[in-house]
Amino acid sequence: MDLGLAGKAAFVAGSSKGLGKASARELAREGANVMISGRNEAELQQTQAELQATASGRVEYVVCDVTKPDHISKAIQRTVELYGTVDILVNNAGGPPAGTFDDFTDEVWLQAFEQNLLSHIRLIREALPYMKKQQSGRILNIASSSVKQPIPGLIISNTLRTGVAGLAKTLSMELAPYNILVHTVAPGRIATDRVRSLDELRAEKTRQTADQVRQKAEEGIPLGRYGEPEEFGKVVAFLASTASSYLTGSTILVDGGMIKSL
Repeated sequence: MDLGLAGKAAFVAGSSKGLGKASARELAREGANVMISGRNEAELQQTQAELQATASGRVEYVVCDVTKPDHISKAIQRTVELYGTVDILVNNAGGPPAGTFDDFTDEVWLQAFEQNLLSHIRLIREALPYMKKQQSGRILNIASSSVKQPIPGLIISNTLRTGVAGLAKTLSMELAPYNILVHTVAPGRIATDRVRSLDELRAEKTRQTADQVRQKAEEGIPLGRYGEPEEFGKVVAFLASTASSYLTGSTILVDGGMIKSL
């Protein structure tokens, strides 16, 4: 199937590794011109070279800390300078710290709010004028399966990711007249560094090995395994494509059937 992504301009936040990188890889493979971003320039250079090797489109990078408004503005401007517009915006940021309610001060909550919710708002604000002008666009917000079922020990993520889903659903209605489609993409247990670190943290607290924690988690997944980043990236590419032209406002679980809600 031709996804109609050839020549499209995509900005992917937090894409030097993990789910952002996987999303950028699949978009570039399908012919999109992709701007990857992150805080570490050395990692971005390495990721750019890796992605360009299998890409049909062009891959460039920009250093961007999504907690800094001026970085966000400059990153979108750079994307437009190189690619002419922004057709696809993939919002993504590293997860907030694990813990329970009593573990966190206002400062931690505010830092996580800026990183995991306000960054999405700011990126959307910067990209929207270009999407509105061309009467088309895709906004994909990477969140977590916790938007459907809270995850114990991740109270900050559970709270802010739900806000992301609320933002996406509301925007899908506001932006539909412009043919701008908005989704929340909610990963379950995908084999990334983030999930690995959470498994290790749980192993330490429960006096298990990380492998034991993973095995227990996989028993609760109908497909019996963690997902691969590539599998997640392919879902993002589909939602960014012309093949998804009658979908908007959805929360798409990529979780191997782990979440049991209807």
